[in-house]
Amino acid sequence: MLKEFREFAVKGNVMDLAIGVIIGAAFGNIVSSLVGDIFMPVIGAVTGGLDFSNHFIPLSSAVTADNLVDAKKQGAVLAYGSFITIAINFLIVAGVLFLVVRTINTLRRAEENKAAPAPSRSEVLLTEIRDLLAKRPG
Repeated sequence: MLKEFREFAVKGNVMDLAIGVIIGAAFGNIVSSLVGDIFMPVIGAVTGGLDFSNHFIPLSSAVTADNLVDAKKQGAVLAYGSFITIAINFLIVAGVLFLVVRTINTLRRAEENKAAPAPSRSEVLLTEIRDLLAKRPG
């Protein structure tokens, strides 16, 4: 069993997965910064200073704070602004991944089309002969 586990852990797929997780975490930080530092301020400016990250609904009368961090310390809040930010974050990640997969598929198709060489002269002649023989009666 130990031998099987070692073979599994050393295989390229496991290493690729580990590298993918690490790069994914770094990419997540980049997207979070993109949303929080670039898109949300622009959306806030367009909507008249609206900042989604601080929008919440207090769920108890003990919550009197006007910012989310202090409100969470006072009691239960429904932080819908955080959800909006995360939803925008997801849409950006999904859009970027869609473009990456689409580009990779386009490159693969182009490579497959380029990889299939044109038939040689002898192959064309043999195909013509085969087709003529197939048309002969009997």
